[in-house]
Amino acid sequence: MEIQDEEQLVQKQETDSPEVENQDQEEIDSETQGKNRDDQKQLERCQKTKQQKGTLPGHSLYSCEICDKIFSGQKGFTIHMRNHMREKTYGCTTCGKRYYSRSGLNLHMRSHTGEKPFTCPYSCTTCGKRFSNKSVLNSHIIIHTGEKRYSCIACGKRFGQKSQLRYHMMTHTGEKPVSCMTCGKTFTHKGNLSEHIKTHTGEKPFSCSTCGKCFSHKSLLRNHMRRHTGERPFSCTTCGKTYSERSGLAYHVKTHTKPFSCMTCGKSFSVKCNLTFHMKTHTNEKPFSCAICGKDYHNKSSFNYHMRNHTEEKPFLCVTCGKGFVHNSHLILHMRSHTGENKTSKGLKYFL
Repeated sequence: MEIQDEEQLVQKQETDSPEVENQDQEEIDSETQGKNRDDQKQLERCQKTKQQKGTLPGHSLYSCEICDKIFSGQKGFTIHMRNHMREKTYGCTTCGKRYYSRSGLNLHMRSHTGEKPFTCPYSCTTCGKRFSNKSVLNSHIIIHTGEKRYSCIACGKRFGQKSQLRYHMMTHTGEKPVSCMTCGKTFTHKGNLSEHIKTHTGEKPFSCSTCGKCFSHKSLLRNHMRRHTGERPFSCTTCGKTYSERSGLAYHVKTHTKPFSCMTCGKSFSVKCNLTFHMKTHTNEKPFSCAICGKDYHNKSSFNYHMRNHTEEKPFLCVTCGKGFVHNSHLILHMRSHTGENKTSKGLKYFL
């Protein structure tokens, strides 16, 4: 069990809620003295009953009965217990996050408005970002150095920060401790839940200064802005192809690695769905049957492609003359009649 001293407590509170917890502690102290005398008596009883002998002579450890955290100092333990006994009555109308006091809420609101009235003393020499605590700065610097000191015992994947490892471990255990009160969907941590809640409220507080388009998440706005700037910061180390989004690069990399292999013939695929379709060629499974001509198909996309021959649906339209085609390949051949490209191609006359 992890033992937290007073300095670690302050650091953790700043990491979890840097805009609120540390700066708001004095108000918590003053409010608790006036409002929660009964809670204070209960706290004192808890301190006495849960006080343990420490590992050093003359030192005691303080254990929380609610969450089992252990503290080396009484002051840190007292601060921690108040967080259990107080209600977070002040809620943010933007993201739903709640706080113990109005001043704490006001501090949090700056994360939405972008207001920064105070200068933090510790700054990153690489990117200029500032922090109020040196330990948080040290954690941030790891982002630039690429150092990954924490490794997963299950899969060996490494992380730069302990919190990242903790969240990663939940992918192995399946633990999702926070849930949406509207739809019941569960998440690994509160940050993801806060982002998800915006899908219910329809709120889109982040707008593009170039075209005015609004987004529910800051990351979506950041990705969108790259369309205007042309920035493509993610590049493939194999072929050098660049992408504006990390997800696009991750998808592309699989075209090189092809991680999904057929156990029957050894053929490899970049995405799992293609492997699933391929497996049906070995089993000869054709679950999609045409009710008109009786022809069978391995997958739904091939079946839908075939059905257009019967329905005469022509979803692919020529932007030049408006002519419609059953298949996209037919439209491509037709477009050559306008551009003059390869007019003598075999079969082109049929699509003109």
